[in-house]
Amino acid sequence: MSCKPGEPCEEGKKRRTAFGVLGLMALIFIALSFMSFLDSRGQVVPSGVEYAGFDAVEGKRIFQAYNCMGCHTIVGNGAYLGPDLTNIYETAGPAWLEAFLPSAGSWPTRTAVQVQLQKPAVAADVNVASIDAYLDKYPAAAERIIRRSGHATIMPNLPFRTGEVAKLIAFMKYTSQMDTEGWPPVPKVAGLTFPHATPMPAAAVAAVITAPAESSQAADLDDAITRGAVLVEDNGCTACHSAGTDKVVGPGWGGLFGHEALLGDGSTVTVDDTYLTEAIMDPDAQIAAGFEAGAMPPYADILEADEVAAIVAYIRSLGGEGQ
Repeated sequence: MSCKPGEPCEEGKKRRTAFGVLGLMALIFIALSFMSFLDSRGQVVPSGVEYAGFDAVEGKRIFQAYNCMGCHTIVGNGAYLGPDLTNIYETAGPAWLEAFLPSAGSWPTRTAVQVQLQKPAVAADVNVASIDAYLDKYPAAAERIIRRSGHATIMPNLPFRTGEVAKLIAFMKYTSQMDTEGWPPVPKVAGLTFPHATPMPAAAVAAVITAPAESSQAADLDDAITRGAVLVEDNGCTACHSAGTDKVVGPGWGGLFGHEALLGDGSTVTVDDTYLTEAIMDPDAQIAAGFEAGAMPPYADILEADEVAAIVAYIRSLGGEGQ
C-alpha cells in the first residue's frame, strides 16, 4: 500500500512491525518444537511405570487390542458406557483389579480380593499386610464390595491370555500417576436421591472392612455341594476354573474327580478328596503337568476346613470316575 502525496508515510514502520511480530512467532515456534524433544520435565512416562514385570506401554497395547475405549474413558477420551478408568488403580488398587478383570461378568467379593493379596506383585505394590488394611487404603474397593459384591455386571468376560491382566493393570497404574489437572471431576450429587448417588454410611464402610467375608447365605446352607458352589463364586475360583472340561487358567473341574492326574515330575496321583484338599490349601505341593508353581495362591489362611470340604464336595459333584 503506497502513501498519498502530502501525508505522513508509516508504511515502512508498519512493515517492520509486522516482520518483527512474525519473527517473534517463528522463534516461539522453534523453541516449543525444540522443547518437545526434551525429557518429560518431571512428568510420568509409560515406559517408567511397571507392574508385575510389565510396563505401561505393553498395557496400553492390551487396552487398545480389547477396544476398552469403546466403553470406558481415560482422561475423558473414549466412550461413556462404563466408568472412567483414569484413577481406578489409585482408588481401587491392584488386588481388586486382579480379582475383577479375569471374570468381569461378576463383581468380586471381599474374599476374592483377599486371595489376590497373596500374589507377590500385588503385595509389592500395595505394601499392606491384611485385607482390612487394603480396604482402608483403597476406599473405592471397599465401596464396590459393599454395593456390588457377588452381583452380575454388564461387562463381558474377556478372553485374557497369560500376563495380559497384569499388563493392563500396569497401564492403569500409569494413568493413575499422570498429572490430569483435576480429571476426573468430582460428581455433584447434592439433592439426588437414587441409590448410586447416596454417600456410603460410615457404618457400612466399617462393616465391610472389619466383618468376616463369609456369605450369610452360604453359612445357612446345609447342603455341602450347594454351599461349595457359593464358596467357589465368593472366592473367585471361577476366574481360573470352569465347571466343565475347558481349561481357563487352571484345569476344568468337570469329570475331574477320580481320574489319574499327571504331575510335573512324571508321577501320577488320583484326584480324590485328599488331593483336592491339598491342592486348595497348598497348590504347589504337587504341581500338575503343564502348569507352573505359583499360578494359584494358597488358601490355607483364607478358608476354614469345612469350607474346603464343601468346595471339594462341589467339585466331586461335577462328575468323574467312581461317581
